[in-house]
Amino acid sequence: MEPLSPPEVTRLLARARDGDAQAMDAAYSAVYAELKRAARLQLRRMRDVFETTALVHEAYLKLGGAQLAAQDRNHLLALSARAMRQVLVDDARARKADKRGGGQDALTLGAADMAGDAAAVEVLKLDELLEALHRLDERAAQIVELRYFGGYTEPEVARMLDISESTLRRDWRRARAFLLKETT
Repeated sequence: MEPLSPPEVTRLLARARDGDAQAMDAAYSAVYAELKRAARLQLRRMRDVFETTALVHEAYLKLGGAQLAAQDRNHLLALSARAMRQVLVDDARARKADKRGGGQDALTLGAADMAGDAAAVEVLKLDELLEALHRLDERAAQIVELRYFGGYTEPEVARMLDISESTLRRDWRRARAFLLKETT
């Protein structure tokens, strides 16, 4: 099957917003390989705590299927990166609750181990910092989310946000400086 062009994905998303669940499935299928690549990059940083496919599927469920209001391919990818972030944060919170004696085994997408616990703490801390950054500079927070949780490159993020690469690099440097300052 040949990949769909961005305008074809946009048309599918318009049909999905009109209630066509099959169109949403087709749009998500069209970007599935790219989402798996993004998830694989993210999970590599987390020492493969999760399975790539499981993270992408959980993100899709988090998006709510046909109720998704993505405007175009780039918006769908950005929403998917945010959903991956939410899945990872939810899992990290479950791990943290379990360590405090939650009484039940945490339902996670992968095996819990020491590397996973460290990754959970990292995800929770980054989520808190991103919320603070979002209040100060929404676009910078979005850039961090797309780069870190989405695994996208600078040129990809610049296209998604419809900004120049130099603007993206400036915002990326400002965001990293903020995050570094807040962690020291």
